[in-house]
Amino acid sequence: MTEHPFPPLYNKDSKVLILGSFPSVKSREQMFFYGHPQNRFWKVIAAVFECDVPETIEEKKKLLFENGVALWDVIASCEIEGSADSSIKNVKVNDLSKILNEADIKAIFINGKTAEKYFKKYTKSKIKRDALCLPSTSPANAAWSVERLCEKWKVIKEIQR
Repeated sequence: MTEHPFPPLYNKDSKVLILGSFPSVKSREQMFFYGHPQNRFWKVIAAVFECDVPETIEEKKKLLFENGVALWDVIASCEIEGSADSSIKNVKVNDLSKILNEADIKAIFINGKTAEKYFKKYTKSKIKRDALCLPSTSPANAAWSVERLCEKWKVIKEIQR
């Protein structure tokens, strides 16, 4: 079993929660979200909020906090081969209640179909809230260009108005 090695990122001012599936090998090494250089998450988020792409973990945290965005993953632990979502088995999910109780989350978004699958299977009925699935920023989702991703992901900014 591989355990999720780092905590959720949020504060009391978070309005939007973005859920991934489970951190990649690179993210687990860096102990932070979307650490693989080919993942387009940070490019997309920077474009949505019209700012420079953050380089350091501190810059990434600042971008998210300034824009009321919280990050976490659906899966707390699982069996996984490398970073392949398709290999995920024996899932235990994260408890979202702490984030939902401490922050005023207006909307939940899901980064990709794997996270959506486990959210619908294990989490949705527990928290009694819907989530909107956005196309994955993973490099495995090569059919989606950064431009197309940005168009879909803009909904995050619209929610906060």
